[in-house]
Amino acid sequence: MAEASTGEGTALRRTPLHDRHGALGAKLADFGGWEMPIEYADSGVLREHEAVRERVGVFDVSHLGKIEIRGAGALAFVNDRLTNDLHRIGPGQAQYTLCCDPETGGVVDDLIAYVRSDDDVLLVPNAANCAEVASRLAAEAPEGLDVSDRHDGYGVIAVQGPKADETLAALGLPAGHEYMSFVDVIWQGLPLIVCRTGYTGERGYELLPAWEVTPALWDRLIEAAAEWDGLPCGLGARDTLRTEMGYALHGHELTPEITPVQARVGWAVGWRKPAFWGREVLLAEKAAGPRVRAQGLVALGRGVPRAGMDVLDASGTVIGRTTSGTFSPTLKQGVALGLLDPSVEEGAEVSVSVRGRALPCRVVRPPFVGVSPA
Repeated sequence: MAEASTGEGTALRRTPLHDRHGALGAKLADFGGWEMPIEYADSGVLREHEAVRERVGVFDVSHLGKIEIRGAGALAFVNDRLTNDLHRIGPGQAQYTLCCDPETGGVVDDLIAYVRSDDDVLLVPNAANCAEVASRLAAEAPEGLDVSDRHDGYGVIAVQGPKADETLAALGLPAGHEYMSFVDVIWQGLPLIVCRTGYTGERGYELLPAWEVTPALWDRLIEAAAEWDGLPCGLGARDTLRTEMGYALHGHELTPEITPVQARVGWAVGWRKPAFWGREVLLAEKAAGPRVRAQGLVALGRGVPRAGMDVLDASGTVIGRTTSGTFSPTLKQGVALGLLDPSVEEGAEVSVSVRGRALPCRVVRPPFVGVSPA
């Protein structure tokens, strides 16, 4: 696979669409060890964000990891280790779940599990954590169960927005199936997974083609999306879109030091399951209450909160810290996610220290905008 040097002796990995991004004048940056497009020259983050909310956007997210677990009892094996309950879904369905540390309950990664059968599960973790998740699973896999890191076996293209269905239909691809379900098809002679999911809050799909046909699929999707003034979109817009929805991003709202209870993603935990990594410590934290709790913040004045800023109460006491922050193109104001003292209630007025200046904010429960992936 092609790589790019960072100039410091470390090579950045490249997706199969790297040449396409270059031809489109993309601004590229390191993201999880991959050279990824942040925005494109002819559009920019704001226009790309708008395209997804109003029409359709096409993202290269091939940096995401892929791990195949195959063999007798694959589903049961994964279910006993990841947090969510795979027995709630069946073949042809996907599920958001977490890989937690057995000792601390902190989130090693959040990922999507695709159930093909009781003996075949595909996991899609984050780029930087794929090897770690695969290693943890392989270390406990019994004989006869294969855990395979297939990071560069599949590309991933996200098609997101109100015109996502029409974009896929233009290529003769399946559309309209239920949220978090997927369809296996053959495209250009190779397998393609079409899943009704995404990370923007809009209706959309994530497509997992074979690595070698990913460029051809991208070209066709970009051509089809143009019919509705759709755009190729970079990770800058992906971040503003997910922040508007209050979606957690690993490395920000989820880390090995932050638990699902603190991050308010306990809905992705099968609390009644007899086994999963971190179960006992998380049950204890859930019963006692977390030391910090995820909240949303909306700026009441001019200014944009960013990640890593102190959150203060009226007396100037630090009561938390932001984990993500951005300018919301939809609301035309600053929004942030943060971990605050659990005593801080929704509706409270606080301030965020932005370069030493107090930016007034209101505590809210995300999402910040009223869209859904239905």
